[in-house]
Amino acid sequence: MTTLVIEGQLVLEDRVAPGRLYVDGPLITGVELDPGVLAGPVIAPGFCDVHVHGYGGHDAMGEPADLDGMARGLLTHGVTSFLPTAVSAPLEGLTAFAERVRAWMPEAPADGAGPLGFNLEGPFVSHERKGAHDPRFLMAPAAAPPAVVEALIPEMRVITIAPELPGALELIALLSDRGVAVCLGHSAADLETSRAGYAAGAASTTHLFNGMSGIDHHHPGLAVAALTDDTVYVELIADGHHVHPALWPIVTRTKPRNRLVLVSDGILLGGTDLHSGVLGGLAVEVNGGRCVLAGTDRLAGSLISLDAAVRNLATHRVPLHDAVGAATRNPLDLIGVTDRGRLAAGQRADLVQLGSDLRVQRVMRSGEWRFPNA
Repeated sequence: MTTLVIEGQLVLEDRVAPGRLYVDGPLITGVELDPGVLAGPVIAPGFCDVHVHGYGGHDAMGEPADLDGMARGLLTHGVTSFLPTAVSAPLEGLTAFAERVRAWMPEAPADGAGPLGFNLEGPFVSHERKGAHDPRFLMAPAAAPPAVVEALIPEMRVITIAPELPGALELIALLSDRGVAVCLGHSAADLETSRAGYAAGAASTTHLFNGMSGIDHHHPGLAVAALTDDTVYVELIADGHHVHPALWPIVTRTKPRNRLVLVSDGILLGGTDLHSGVLGGLAVEVNGGRCVLAGTDRLAGSLISLDAAVRNLATHRVPLHDAVGAATRNPLDLIGVTDRGRLAAGQRADLVQLGSDLRVQRVMRSGEWRFPNA
C-alpha cells in the first residue's frame, strides 16, 4: 500500500499550522507539523451537514436517484458526510422517507457525501412558529402512535421538537435515551419551558433565532435559553439572510467554541438556476437571493452551501479553525460520530483542500480524491 503525503496549512482543532498528513488506505496514519512548509493549500477535515433538505435540483424526500444526486452535489462543496433532512409530512410519509434512506445508505455513491442517518425537522413543531412547514401535517408528540415513533428511530440522528407541545418533554426524554440528538426549534416556548426541554435531554437548537421565541428583555424565549446554556449546541445558517452578520459575534462570543454547528438548511434550489420549486408540498421561490414561500417574505430554507458558510464566518473575524470546527467536529460530536472530523492519526481520511480564498479545490473521501477527478 502506497502512503499518500498531503502537504499544506493544516486546520487543527486549536490552530492552523504548516505540515503534512500521511494517508494509508482510508485512514490518516500520521500528522507531522513542519514550519518549513511555507506554502500550499489549506487542508481541513471534510465538512458534515446535519441539516440539509436538498441540493442541485434534488430533494432529500425524493427517490434514491435524488439522494444520489444530492450526495454528489454536496461533495463538490467539501461535504463528505450529511444527514438527508425531511420537513413536516404525514407520519406515513415520514416513515416512507426513513425507510428509503435506510435502504439507500449501503448503496450511496462513493463519489458523493456519505450518509450518516437522517434528520426529521417536524412534524412535532409549533403552529405559531411553523415557518415553511405545512400546517396540515403538524402534530403534538402526544398524538403520535408509539409504534410509529418506534419505527422511525433506527438511523434517526436528529429531530426537531417544540418543547411546549403536549407530550414533548416525554418524547425528548425517550429519543435522547435512544441516542437521538433532539433539537429544540420551531417553538414559541418561554424561557422556563425551553430550559425544561434541555433538561429533558434536548442537545441542540434548530437554526438559532429562526422559527423560535427570541431575545426580549421582558419575555426571553428559546434563543435566550440556548445561548445561556453552555452544554447545548446551536445551529447557525450563516448566509446573511437568516441571521444578520451583526449578530454572529453575539453567538460566537456567547457559545463555547465546541457548541456551534454550521448548517446549510439547503433545499433543492441550491446549486441550480431554478427560481421556483416545492418544499414539503409548499411552493417556494427565489427572491433577491433568498428562498421564500411563494408570494411571501417568509424564509423557506437556504441556497447556501456549507463551504460558503465557513468562508462567511472566517471573513467575519472568526478564527478559521473555529469556523471549520463548526462544520466538522462539532456536528459530528453532536450525533456521536467519532471516526472523522479531525486531522489526527486513526481518523478517516475525509478531507477538503481549500485555496487561499477558502474555496474548494479538491475533496477526499476515505483516502481517495473524489472531486474534481472522481
